[in-house]
Amino acid sequence: MMRNKTHIAETTVRLLENARYEVLPTATTEDKILEHVPVERIVTVTASPSKGLEQTLDLAERLTGHGYTAIPHLAARMVRDRAELVEICDRLSGKGITRIFVPGGDADPPGAYPDALSLLEALAEIDHPFSQVGITGYPESHPTIHDDLTIQSMWDKRRYATHIVSNLTFDPSVLSSWVRRMRARGITQPLLLGLPGPVDRTKLLAMAGKIGVGESTRFLVKHKGTFARLAAPGGFTGEKFLQKCAAELAAPEFGLEGLHVFTFNQIAETEKWRTDLLARVTAR
Repeated sequence: MMRNKTHIAETTVRLLENARYEVLPTATTEDKILEHVPVERIVTVTASPSKGLEQTLDLAERLTGHGYTAIPHLAARMVRDRAELVEICDRLSGKGITRIFVPGGDADPPGAYPDALSLLEALAEIDHPFSQVGITGYPESHPTIHDDLTIQSMWDKRRYATHIVSNLTFDPSVLSSWVRRMRARGITQPLLLGLPGPVDRTKLLAMAGKIGVGESTRFLVKHKGTFARLAAPGGFTGEKFLQKCAAELAAPEFGLEGLHVFTFNQIAETEKWRTDLLARVTAR
């Protein structure tokens, strides 16, 4: 029993130490990151149809200039055509950005790429300069895509991706089952576990009303149960969830590499939560 607890603690520490933060490109995001996030923490920048890709790319470039590893989300449906895709690749590589994340996105109507797979195929054709390319995985049902299609889509995209980021789930057993099925299917890319950071209901509502969109915020709009769970008194601390995932998926064959934390732009609170939890786990 003691050995098992030690193993769970070690895995939890490893995940917390390899956590990256997803942020929304607002006017205050850069300052929040510079004030509260250590430069070794990886940051991913979402994309929203209302703001366009420019704000995503611009923030990723500025953070890279400050020494961060910044990963822009290239939402497939927001890219106009092949010419723009080539221009984006040249622009990002010229700024030293070597990693991207490719979600499908919600832009309607889309440009030349209706889904992530079509953009990934186009990136391969132009011999893109990125050393790491992330894609999304869905442990639970996607609100607009049938489960069978999400699994097939991940299978189709695997040859273009270096890692997978799981979308939010609050059920460790659902996550464990999904990872086991994914590995049995032959999808071997390392996995980053999607996890919400600490959320204050008032701040979240204010931010959602101000932004209206963004990968994280749109997820909450589509998953009202998730919002209720996050915004309830006490919220979702993630500690027990992490421990259960560590117990189920610690074995190397499951390829659980780290965390992808949805900050909802509560950046200071997220870093404090991570460091406080890390201190508690290592002190045991």
